[in-house]
Amino acid sequence: MRRRNFISLVGGAAAGWPLAARAQQRAVPTIGFLSSDSPGQATDRLRAFHNGLSEIGYVEGRNVVIEYRWAEGKNDRLPAFAADLVRLQVAVIMAVSDVSALPAKAATSTIPIVFISGNNPVDFGLVRSLNRPGENVTGVTTLNVEMAAKRLELLHQVVPTATSIAALINPTDPTAPVLSRELPTAANTLGLRLHILNAGTADEFDAVFARLTQMQVGALTIGADPYFNNQAERLAELTVRHAIPAIYQYRPFAAAGGLMSYGSSFTEPYRLAGTYIGRILKGERPAELPVQQAVKVEFILNLKTAKSLGLTIPLPLLGRADEVIE
Repeated sequence: MRRRNFISLVGGAAAGWPLAARAQQRAVPTIGFLSSDSPGQATDRLRAFHNGLSEIGYVEGRNVVIEYRWAEGKNDRLPAFAADLVRLQVAVIMAVSDVSALPAKAATSTIPIVFISGNNPVDFGLVRSLNRPGENVTGVTTLNVEMAAKRLELLHQVVPTATSIAALINPTDPTAPVLSRELPTAANTLGLRLHILNAGTADEFDAVFARLTQMQVGALTIGADPYFNNQAERLAELTVRHAIPAIYQYRPFAAAGGLMSYGSSFTEPYRLAGTYIGRILKGERPAELPVQQAVKVEFILNLKTAKSLGLTIPLPLLGRADEVIE
């Protein structure tokens, strides 16, 4: 009797093993999405991220779950959000920008992290090298500081009579020291007088633009920054209200009424990051995935704003624009 019971027990367990294995295989992985932005202002970027995932065979709600954590411009919330994703034991963390990637890396040395960075991730201690990141972190870099001088040059071409130009920089952004050092050099090369103004919160914007009017500057270049990305429409509205020709990095600024934008594609880095996360979910190690650089650049002109400012866009610039908003 005991022997028969033993045989039945073993047989039942053996029959259950394939079922358990199949259940494990069907387990849906979870991605932790960590961002300093707000969800309502990231629709296009999220679509690109999902497109990247789908290229590797992952669709949210079908075979992957995404846990979103949005700081909505309050970057001091990011370390707690990162720790929360680690507690949930997500399969991989998508960290948007350096301000998200640094707390994510501090929170875990085992969960894979894919970042999007506008800076050199080696300088910021995110990876050991671009070709062989090492450890649990890899990602995508965008052209950021490298484009600052070019934006100033484009602004000078559109507003050649402006000899006094201002640069708006977020002093809390990691790139602030580099921009504060390199922009004056670029301005001197163009024969321009550059005034650097700082704003770290939206509450400071009105005072900054009032000062721009008092200073009678002829144009404004806005330093690329994750917080400014989140405030692109507000910044564009202020430039229109104060009649200041201005340039920023991303299309939403020009689409919202800013004069022009020039910089990396706003969406391509998210697609690339999505493909990397998909590859990691399929078993590849982040240490062996080289940091990619998103090299697609977009130049957007708002012709309606140019006309309202009494500006004539040079024909060569119109010909170079990827999009003209009329």
